[in-house]
Amino acid sequence: MSLITAANLSKAFGPDDIFSEVSLSISGNARIGLVGVNGVGKTTLLRILLGEEEASSGVVHRAKNLRMGYLPQEAVTDSRRTLWGECLSALEDLTEMRRRLREMETSMAADPHDSGLIERYGALQHRFDRLGGFTFEHEIERTLTGLGFCKDEYSKPLNILSGGQRTRAVLARLLLSNPDLLLLDEPTNHLDIQAMEWLEIYLKSWDGATVMVSHDRYFLDQAVTVIWEMTPGLEVYRGNYSAYLLQREERYERQLKEYKAQQEFISKEEDYIKRNMAGQNTRQAQGRLKRLERLLEDARLAPPLESRRIHFNLGSVERSGDLVIRTYGLKIGYHDNKKVLINAPDLVLIRGEIAAVMGPNGAGKTTFLKTLLGELPPLAGEVELGASVKVGYFAQAHEGLHPNWTLVKEIQNASPRMLEPEARNYLAKFLFTRDDVFKEVSVLSGGERGRLALACLALQGANLLLLDEPTNHLDLPSQEILQRILAEFNGTVLLVTHDRYLVDAVATQVWEMHPEEKSLITFKGNYSQLKAEQANKTLAGTTIAIPKKSAGKEKKNINSAKHLNPRLLREMEAHISELEDQIKEVSHKLENPLEVTESVSELGRQYVELKNELDSRWEAWENLFSD
Repeated sequence: MSLITAANLSKAFGPDDIFSEVSLSISGNARIGLVGVNGVGKTTLLRILLGEEEASSGVVHRAKNLRMGYLPQEAVTDSRRTLWGECLSALEDLTEMRRRLREMETSMAADPHDSGLIERYGALQHRFDRLGGFTFEHEIERTLTGLGFCKDEYSKPLNILSGGQRTRAVLARLLLSNPDLLLLDEPTNHLDIQAMEWLEIYLKSWDGATVMVSHDRYFLDQAVTVIWEMTPGLEVYRGNYSAYLLQREERYERQLKEYKAQQEFISKEEDYIKRNMAGQNTRQAQGRLKRLERLLEDARLAPPLESRRIHFNLGSVERSGDLVIRTYGLKIGYHDNKKVLINAPDLVLIRGEIAAVMGPNGAGKTTFLKTLLGELPPLAGEVELGASVKVGYFAQAHEGLHPNWTLVKEIQNASPRMLEPEARNYLAKFLFTRDDVFKEVSVLSGGERGRLALACLALQGANLLLLDEPTNHLDLPSQEILQRILAEFNGTVLLVTHDRYLVDAVATQVWEMHPEEKSLITFKGNYSQLKAEQANKTLAGTTIAIPKKSAGKEKKNINSAKHLNPRLLREMEAHISELEDQIKEVSHKLENPLEVTESVSELGRQYVELKNELDSRWEAWENLFSD
């Protein structure tokens, strides 16, 4: 059954067509990623599906009583509630049922022989249990923790939280409201990697449908099974983002081949017609002309379009020494309060390597980078750069750009010998054309500033690149180009990023920060290899129970982890079975409160504790055994 169908949707703003002739269908369990270059209308399409914006033409049909939840890119709320209260507002039905149950318990205590009241209580209690009434507070806490909130923030009013925290609060409320269809516009904005991973697991196990706009390629790989590409039409690809890349290339090559074949056929037919129209084969030429005219009118193929993409490379750079960076006893932090953020092991970066610096928000990644640059002195230890190292720095906030300068002036500052026509041609490679090149930097969007900063960086001839979140605000095609350029670069790269897809593609080692321990660990390999090794180490020392409800997955994952002790696996199964039996026993008592000696509130507390333990073990098992 389709939750939403749409036919021939078009949207125009004044004389400008944003997209046209878009038709689609969203099934009840869809996992759809919506991608396309910036400005193609992805957010507008989401708002039309939601009903918050009207299409210029076309129709949208929504299933009866469809419950939709929408997360805009920058979710704004003026609620005066606390963070916890905002989440509770998504579960008003359950809180009202809980209030009624407590009233009925009071009445039952006063008149324990009221059979009608007992029957109504049992029915309401059963419904309350089925809807998660005994565990919803745990679910709120699990969701807030997963999205990066700590307990001392639960009681804070939303209006004193940061913009990013408020966006995460809106996302938490949205997930807890459990709609039939989630429309998410850049849901990973303001999330660190740990929160992204939690959201990926959450969405995999969620029963509803999802349509999400995202520039996070790794997230799309984990969370979707279909890609819709707006071109500005709508192209459908089966599979995740990586599958889409392969299919898109294959589809483009096939369409290009078909177009070239038709062009060759048209050229041959036109040549024959010209040569024979006035000769002995006039009738054959006239027949071919009519057939060609019908082809051109009814079946002429348009050349396959390639979206506008940045075109640049870092070129060949002067060779540095083999040793590029070495540190000794390094302590990272600020001298004003002498607080240590990170105690780094002795680090070594060799020419040609790409090291990715990763960690949660606030861990000190940018501070670490500035310490290596010499912009901040270390609290202890020293940093040594190798011979002939020339550093190029891409700042996350693009501090090196001048707000009041034009784009042409920025480029000429990076390359003083470049004349204005050359600067304009160079900027065109980064999608700045016509009068755009005379705009001031201050009016550029985040993505445009990122492209300009990359343009300046490419002119520096640096053989050591220190890049701080270079994919922020870049659309997917630009991210793909940057990935290719870094892979082909013959220098060395130190990369601070949340972009796990980029790290998987190009990194030769990962430096991961752990702010709780004030430590940094180094790993030879990419992000996925690091996570696999961490999971294996955890698995080697775990006694986590495997739930019966996932028997199929249990068999598959046990087979992929044969090094586990069979006796340990039997113990896991026995433990989870015991928990399930205890939950059944408490559930029976709750349904028959007059047959037991415990109070209803005590039974409810036991039920919550048992469910919490079962849930936590199941989540841990998912992390360890999931594909």
